[in-house]
Amino acid sequence: MIKADDVQFYKDNGYLLVRGVFSPAEVEEMRNAVTGIIDRAAKSKFDGNATWQGDYLPPEELKKLVLKGFHDVHYHDASFTRAAVHPNMTAVLSQLIGPNVQLHHSKMLVKPPEKGAAFPLHQDTPYFPHADHTMLAASVHLDDSDMENGCLCVIPGSHKQGLLPHVGRYYLDHREYPLSAATPCPAAAGDVLFFNYLTIHGSDVNRSTRNRRNVLFQYRDPMDLPTEDVHVNWGQGLMVCGENPVYKAYQPEYQLK
Repeated sequence: MIKADDVQFYKDNGYLLVRGVFSPAEVEEMRNAVTGIIDRAAKSKFDGNATWQGDYLPPEELKKLVLKGFHDVHYHDASFTRAAVHPNMTAVLSQLIGPNVQLHHSKMLVKPPEKGAAFPLHQDTPYFPHADHTMLAASVHLDDSDMENGCLCVIPGSHKQGLLPHVGRYYLDHREYPLSAATPCPAAAGDVLFFNYLTIHGSDVNRSTRNRRNVLFQYRDPMDLPTEDVHVNWGQGLMVCGENPVYKAYQPEYQLK
């Protein structure tokens, strides 16, 4: 899927957009799965609006916005399990992370038309810090994405700055880091944007009449250990390629809700 120049681009810039990772049929299968999860969540007591709160937008605008965000979607539909270990995905991951790659978690982020919530610029690092910073996100596009419907934007090379001070619920001060400082990454359905968890990224409001549906997988080298006991979930640590060099007895503590 990628060449040596692409790997170097990722090392230099902290992100890489790979075209055509998933076929139209695979994309449609995941779209249907997203719809099913949203429908089932609406019938449960766990549904809600996942819009980030804070001072990055005026309060009157913020309260109008909606984000459907659910974690660990591979527990809810097998299409996402297949996507997480897809040969095209592992072909890229094994070059960006190394021969041994482990899934940390998955989530879906759906920005509905005309009111899909923004994400202020931030790094993912504060949510699940690791020692060696091999962690990366693979954002799978289920819709064509551009600035009008809130595509992802990144600051190239920002991963080299290390962890920066965040405010609120782990986002950067919007006065110092406005979204206009980032580079838009428009993509087509089936494309995947890979970016290091230190890379500054965010996205604008979906002001279009179209959906912006993404499924995101977070991966790491299994030897890259967390530095804080946070964001631990049931089933974490699925090997998607290679091996876990150290044998461990996995006994996660979890509680079904």
